[in-house]
Amino acid sequence: MNYLIDRGGAGQSCGTLIFAHGAGAPMDSDFMSALVRGIAGHQISVVRFEFPYMAQRRSGGSKRPPDRQPVLLDCWRQVVAEIRDCQELVGPLMIGGKSMGGRMASLVADELQVDGLCCFGFPFHAPGKPEKMRVEQFAGMVTPTRIFQGTRDAFGKPPELEAVAFSPAVQLCWIEDGDHDLKPRKKSGLTQQQHLDDVALKVRDFAGSLSC
Repeated sequence: MNYLIDRGGAGQSCGTLIFAHGAGAPMDSDFMSALVRGIAGHQISVVRFEFPYMAQRRSGGSKRPPDRQPVLLDCWRQVVAEIRDCQELVGPLMIGGKSMGGRMASLVADELQVDGLCCFGFPFHAPGKPEKMRVEQFAGMVTPTRIFQGTRDAFGKPPELEAVAFSPAVQLCWIEDGDHDLKPRKKSGLTQQQHLDDVALKVRDFAGSLSC
């Protein structure tokens, strides 16, 4: 498995986040790179990896579709096992990802007994299909979880999630006027970078709460 590891800035490490990409963009996409810089700047080491289909896209050039769910979940299991064996990366150990990567992480978080789960732009449903929610795992979730979701995200907006039963371990963090990439409209007076900086700070605070 190939990894990109951004070690936390100067000072004692506050934890490690294993960060998976979404369905269409690689681990070094602009979104992931910008968010990782912010998180690593708060003394959290961030480990990025690519699912098999994305790694094959990179090496072969063909635009392969995402792997089937069992393959994606087994990949998560392999990655967590390998990172746990890495003596240089210290806990608390969080997993998570952008969109699909976060959804797959949410399906194995309890099983792998990680310390925390962070999801960025969660695909609660396909755009335009809020009647087909993908939230079953959250009802009984025991892993402390933070979901950072734009209020304009086509994959899940506040009114569409009001009736969803989340366990007490799950906290939604709404990002004002953000889309699926947490990007606000210009007329909001906000910027995507402001949102990413705020999210990075919240991830640091979350990691701090896990080490208490």
